[in-house]
Parts: sequence; C-alpha cells; structure tokens
Amino acid sequence: MARLTMLRPRLNTISTRLKVTRGTEPGQAFYSTPEWRALRDRLLRERGRKCEDCGRTGTRIYCDHVEEISDGGAPLDEANVRLRCGSCHTTKTADARARRHGLR
Repeated sequence: MARLTMLRPRLNTISTRLKVTRGTEPGQAFYSTPEWRALRDRLLRERGRKCEDCGRTGTRIYCDHVEEISDGGAPLDEANVRLRCGSCHTTKTADARARRHGLR
C-alpha cells in the first residue's frame, strides 16, 4: 500500500493584529509633518472647535483641505483649510473623489 505524505501549506498565516499607522497610504505622510500639525493646532485654537459648514460642536473636528492636495490644492495655505465635523468632511471628500473620477 502506498504511503501518503503530508504537503506543507503553501500560504503563510497572516497576523490579525496588523497595525496601520498614519503615513502608510500615498499622500498621508504629509499629515504627520511638524508643519501640518502646527498649522492644524493653530487653526483649531484660533477658529475654535466648530464645524465651519454646519456649526456642529462637541464632536471631532477635521482640518480639511477645500481643494484637496491631490487636486492641486496648497497643502499649508490656511485659506485652503476648513474645519469640518465628521459628517461634513465625509460628504465633501466623497464628492471631491467622485468629481476626480468623473462620476459627477
């Protein structure tokens, strides 16, 4: 009778504890620079933690580029940065991506 041998697995296991850090996606490393952090902190201090679109307070506020960097917006121009709550930030970003890809 023939003896069966066990084949070694061809795929390695993948850790489920992967840590995704800021700066791993293209264009994201900019948001970890001291220049951006200083601008972000100053704008939050000067303008207050209030959404400049809907007026919402008491929630996380994002410093969002009006014209996205990937669309040619100036990264450190405070006139190109608007404070937005999560809802307004998501809506604006989805719209900008749709326009970039010709969907709107």
